[in-house]
Amino acid sequence: MDFAFDARTEELRARLLAFMDEHVYPAEQVAHEQRERLSSPWENPPVVEELKAEARRQGLWNLFLPDAEYGAGLTNLQYAPLAEITGRSPQLAPTATNCAAPDTGNMEVLAQFGDERQKKQWLEPLLAGEIRSAFAMTEPDVASSDATNITTHIRREGDEYVITGRKWYISGAMHPDCAIFIVMGKTDPDGPDIRHQQSMVLVPRDTPGVTVKRAMRVFGYEDHYHGGHAEVIFDEARVPVSNLIGEEGGGFAIAQARLGPGRIHHCMRLIGMAERAIELMCRRAVSRDAFGKALAQQGVVQNWIADARVAVEQLRLLVLKTAWMMDTVGNRGAHTEIQAIKIATPRTVVGILDRAIQLYGAGGVSQDFPLAELYAGARTLMIADGPDEVHQRSLARREIKKYL
Repeated sequence: MDFAFDARTEELRARLLAFMDEHVYPAEQVAHEQRERLSSPWENPPVVEELKAEARRQGLWNLFLPDAEYGAGLTNLQYAPLAEITGRSPQLAPTATNCAAPDTGNMEVLAQFGDERQKKQWLEPLLAGEIRSAFAMTEPDVASSDATNITTHIRREGDEYVITGRKWYISGAMHPDCAIFIVMGKTDPDGPDIRHQQSMVLVPRDTPGVTVKRAMRVFGYEDHYHGGHAEVIFDEARVPVSNLIGEEGGGFAIAQARLGPGRIHHCMRLIGMAERAIELMCRRAVSRDAFGKALAQQGVVQNWIADARVAVEQLRLLVLKTAWMMDTVGNRGAHTEIQAIKIATPRTVVGILDRAIQLYGAGGVSQDFPLAELYAGARTLMIADGPDEVHQRSLARREIKKYL
């Protein structure tokens, strides 16, 4: 078996690694200091716009889109090691390269299911990084782990859809550049097939009846760099019928198509987060003494670092296999592998980050190091895009079915 990356991937990896070293890592502290002086916590620090301009200049832009008409034209296998690199600085690098959620998933939806007008009006400015977007599916009043439970109502009145419902943890919605929501709701709530009751519509943020009510915190963090996570109220918000994405009743299928790539992108970046944690652990271990010798000489610390390295190598191979299968047999054919990495990666990376925090002591839970924020992000991904238990249930059913 050949585990080497192809020539294009190696070339992009080298450029992206240099971009991280020369621009992204030095900007982390600068961005933090600039944010404290902004009039709104949701604005991008000026250094973020500088990073975006530099990434575009270097051709490190829209790397996630496999469609060469819109993005870099990379396969999942080619993009995987690049997403891993950006995951080492998840607050800055994905945004700098226009590869940040939820915009990535929304651009994929528009590229795959949008009509020409929708692509012109919304996809093109998203690709250019001129606007941001949000994906509104999760609701506070139902178990959103089962997407068929959503209660947001989308009814047709003549040439308009009227949307009423309450959503929360709508990523990106607090950002001042967020111009468009992709909203999932029920157009046929009494339909016989619960997976064909839902539709997706485009709702501009400035539509009357749309209220971004508040920012939702994640383990105390507001996640400013990704535009926050908001509670959003839709109160008789009206949009033209032409804002329907795809066809009525196709919302559930579109959501599944969107979440497949989204799940592997998260896992790719999580591996980068784990690599950052291992690096920080090693630097701490060789620079601190306790009980008469360096932490690096303490057996328990050595075990933590060794176990972390083994776990990351295992995860990376599974993620790369999944990416290869998505490229060769499609998302449906790679369903088992996508679920496997969605279960294994956040869980394992949370464990690695937990050990790294322990090694740093009080510093690990402080704002002086990135570990606490990385931990919050990784732990959240055990819930986002479907909680682990839902994927375990589905994966187990598929395994058991072979023996029935």
